Amino acid sequence: MPPADERPLVELATAGPTACPQPSASCSFPSACAPGFTRAVRCNAAGCGDSSYPADGAAAYPGNAISTTKYTAASFVPKSLFEQFRRAANCFFLVVACVSFSPLAPYRAVSVLLPLVVVVGAAMAKEAVEDWRRKQQDIEVNNRKVEVYDGTKSFHQTEWKKLQVGDIVKVKKDEFFPADLLLLSSSYEDGICYVETMNLDGETNLKRKQSLDVTASLNEGHSFHSFKAFIQCEDPNEKLYSFLGTLYYNEQQYPLSPQQILLRDSKLRNTNVIYGIVIFTGHDTKVMQNAMEPPSKRSSVERRMDKIIYLLFVILLTIACFGSIMFGIKTRAELSAGNYMWYLRPDNSSILFDPNRVSFAAFCHFLTSLMLYVCLVPISLYISIEIVKVLQSTFINQDQNMYCEESDKPARARTSNLNEELGQVHTILSDKTGTLTCNSMEFLKCSIAGVAYGNRPIEVQMPYGGIEEECGYIGHKDAIKSVRSVKGFNFTDDRLMNGKWSNESHREAIEMFFRVLAVCHTAIPVADRNSVGISYEAESPDEGALVTAASEFGFEFYHRTQTTVSVHEYEPVYGRKVDRTYKLLNTLEFSSARKRMSVIVRTEEGQLFLFCKGADSVILERLSKDNGKACLNNTKCHIGEYSEAGLRTLALAYRELTEDEYVAWNMEYSAAKNSVHTDHDAAVDEASENIEKDLVLLGATAVEDRLQKGVPECIHKLALAGIKIWILTGDKLETAVNIGYACNLLRKGMEEVYITLDNPGTNAPVEYDGEGSRMAPHEQIARKLQDAERQISLKGTSTPFALIIDGNALTHALTGSLKSLFLDLAVDCASVLCCRISPKQKALITRLVKTRIRKTTLAIGDGANDVGMLQEADIGVGISGAEGMQAVMASDFAIAQFRFLERLLLVHGHWCYRRIAAMICYFFFKNITFGFTLFWFEAHAMFSAQPGYNDWFISFYNVAFTSLPVIALGVFDKDVSSRVCLEVPSLHQDGVNNLFFSWSRILSWMLNGMCCSIIIFFGALNAVLIQAVRQDGRVAGFDILGVTMYTCVVWTVNCQLALYISYFTWIQHVVIWGSILIWYSFLVIYGSFPASISTSAYHVFWEACASSPLYWLSTLVIVVTALIPFFLYKITQSLFYPQHRDQVQRTNSKELVAQ
Repeated sequence: MPPADERPLVELATAGPTACPQPSASCSFPSACAPGFTRAVRCNAAGCGDSSYPADGAAAYPGNAISTTKYTAASFVPKSLFEQFRRAANCFFLVVACVSFSPLAPYRAVSVLLPLVVVVGAAMAKEAVEDWRRKQQDIEVNNRKVEVYDGTKSFHQTEWKKLQVGDIVKVKKDEFFPADLLLLSSSYEDGICYVETMNLDGETNLKRKQSLDVTASLNEGHSFHSFKAFIQCEDPNEKLYSFLGTLYYNEQQYPLSPQQILLRDSKLRNTNVIYGIVIFTGHDTKVMQNAMEPPSKRSSVERRMDKIIYLLFVILLTIACFGSIMFGIKTRAELSAGNYMWYLRPDNSSILFDPNRVSFAAFCHFLTSLMLYVCLVPISLYISIEIVKVLQSTFINQDQNMYCEESDKPARARTSNLNEELGQVHTILSDKTGTLTCNSMEFLKCSIAGVAYGNRPIEVQMPYGGIEEECGYIGHKDAIKSVRSVKGFNFTDDRLMNGKWSNESHREAIEMFFRVLAVCHTAIPVADRNSVGISYEAESPDEGALVTAASEFGFEFYHRTQTTVSVHEYEPVYGRKVDRTYKLLNTLEFSSARKRMSVIVRTEEGQLFLFCKGADSVILERLSKDNGKACLNNTKCHIGEYSEAGLRTLALAYRELTEDEYVAWNMEYSAAKNSVHTDHDAAVDEASENIEKDLVLLGATAVEDRLQKGVPECIHKLALAGIKIWILTGDKLETAVNIGYACNLLRKGMEEVYITLDNPGTNAPVEYDGEGSRMAPHEQIARKLQDAERQISLKGTSTPFALIIDGNALTHALTGSLKSLFLDLAVDCASVLCCRISPKQKALITRLVKTRIRKTTLAIGDGANDVGMLQEADIGVGISGAEGMQAVMASDFAIAQFRFLERLLLVHGHWCYRRIAAMICYFFFKNITFGFTLFWFEAHAMFSAQPGYNDWFISFYNVAFTSLPVIALGVFDKDVSSRVCLEVPSLHQDGVNNLFFSWSRILSWMLNGMCCSIIIFFGALNAVLIQAVRQDGRVAGFDILGVTMYTCVVWTVNCQLALYISYFTWIQHVVIWGSILIWYSFLVIYGSFPASISTSAYHVFWEACASSPLYWLSTLVIVVTALIPFFLYKITQSLFYPQHRDQVQRTNSKELVAQ
């Protein structure tokens, strides 16, 4: 037996009827398979040695080996190349590289091909490394060991990848399940086991699984020798929480449910060993069926960058066409006697320069020009941006200010593609529970038989900033003076504590109320090593708080078996606790659609009861007519008060059943549970509806979910930044509004606009005369939306508005013509609060907002119900809270608490956006500067397609001489400090309005590049071309002119960057001045190669440039002149037309100087 401190307090089932599904009519094997249920599994095929069972086709099922790699050894090269050449720039360079092998090329082919090989090779190497890591993980998983039955009354170890459908496996404590298994038996005699599913849904609480009674005794090797069975079940699918199938064993048919299924990658806990049959293997398992590529998200900056690339293509084609036309005109003029240039020998020209075939010569010149101006398109831009974004993500991951000590969780950038989007967020759509609140529930108040109990103050009702300590403030004189600290219980009222509830006039109702709390749940009791009490593993924090409350009131649930629930109940007659065991007959489980759960139990006295708890909206409509009006009205009033106070409420009810009534219903329910068809869930729900009626209301509970630390301050700061915030929650309207005020979403002076249905009952289903029944609420919502729009237009922008809408109204507002009206109204409001909405509505609203505003939207949530919303938004932020890790696994960024969103957006978002925008603009500036010097040179050379630079100069321009400074710009530059970003949140609007990457800014950088190219070319041309530069008196040729121009370009683009940078570190100094030094070093080394290799660069620096004062003086004058336009623009704008960010920077600089 496992140690008492870790084993759930579950006793072995005793003899008697069980809650497990019972076999239906005798049946040998199925004759036909329903659609979607064609899986056939022959169990223990190796061990039974019997051919009487139908063939299962196991050979047709995939093996258990998995592969999560993107490539295989055979597909890596072609598939990776395809991925790389999907980019227009790479495809263009490939075409140019191919043409460079023809006589048309102005450069040597290798100098054109090498940069492409370097860039594409680096990207492919990155893909290969990432895929190799995935391959290593696959190998480790596939080679894990598991014990499998070999048909000889024993188990032997084998690798996971060798398992086949129908194998019987033995899994030990703390091991992962190797495939999807049908649980046959466990080390517990009643066939139960406990499973941790953190790898599937992120939840750490234990799930209880139980085998069929008929297989629970199969727990020894020899017992499997004669075991033979056949399973027919659903086909592989991605539904983690559902399973339908049938086990045919001993000529009986047994229905299978999710309770008997153990999913791959979940872990066995608190159970020594289990035995199971392999049902799904490899990629058929549910975890692999859920494995999919996350939706592809691209930032708005990246999408605009693609448009700029296309613009550069247009510029390149334009100047190539212009040059070709001018070349054609010049070539045709060679036939004229007056324009005859004898040295070109037009009478003996090649086909590429034949005056008699001008059109063909011009076309060839066009192809040559495409290669000549190839440097206009920045081939290293994409890989440089990838490097920068990865480094930016590293800074986010290592930010100590976003590290949560309580949970030991740092911030995580799960993708680096969206860093700059953080600085452009316009709208935030947030979940409430677990996102704004702690999702750590505490039982605070209750209403029983129309009487309210509980005196603790509610956090959200306390003055902002003045929240008292948990046990400090006591609101009523009858409250107890001191309370033992119990997690999940924060209730004080002498009337109920310490057994005093027995003195109340409605003692029977109170006793039944506590009994429902103690019995109606799925929690698991676990012995607590650190205390004398019992803790509970519950499926939700709410359920854990309610069971804990029952224990504190004297109804301590202490263990359960497969068929019973046992409780220590306080008995007023004896004045002490007595043990009572309830026979658990049926559990009608909770779902988001049902919004309730029920259990049917038999007491020790033989009475049958249905205990039910759920949302008040569904419980109240299922009450019998015999409920007292006073109790009902008082309970409704108390529920409203609790909701307005921001508490989460549940209604409790019960019903006593007769034996005949239960037997008849159980037959109907069992038939629905045993059905194997696509309408199974609907049949089960319908059967549940038939018993969950005529309930007797007991009362309601109210639990408090405290706000996370720093949430009000964070929302206030985000509002000052101009970010609009939507809260999307499933809570009642009153609860949501109260939380809205507590967290600063709703503020004083804000006009509230409510869009609700006056009579929710009019929201009838379509079945009831569809069109007619829907007209009334549709028109009602339309009128309210129009009235609200008029109200906002009358008051203008001076008054902030908050829109509050519930799920019923939202259902109509998101249909037909009302959709645009609702979105227009919502966009005009500063805050939006949507309550009582489903997860599907969350995702739909997110998609509509993203489409409507056409600006960056961010969704933030912590639970599985938020996954759709996170994936629909431009940016998804997951909070690693108490509801598991599904939201984090579907997110782009992960943080531990909501308050860290402030720094993520206002600091990292601002920096990343400005850096990436500046980096891209600078990339285009330096390429325009360089490329257009080639164009001016060609024009000077009468459009002869003569390159102005050595071919290796062109090849290394983006790769070696200007790449590091631009990467340093994207990683390290800061216009303001993090403190200023937080103190002046309005700086965030620079990103929202896209000031740093607007078309005007992009084109101004391009214009600056063109001006620099003009100054550099004509300055160098007039300074050195006709001068005696060499020591022997020879004048400069195009080789010296090319070196001079290139030197000026390298100095200009690097110094221009130095002028732009706001925050200098030693790294910037090293890369900027180091890049210039690299140019001179390259010129010396490359020029020392033989002339056949270095061509025009042969000894040009040492013999001509280095010893010439003219070269150095020309470089200085030309570079300074080229920098003057940008310098003057920056000074003029800062002094005479300062923008908000300039004023902030200036103030910040003054403060730094003063310090």
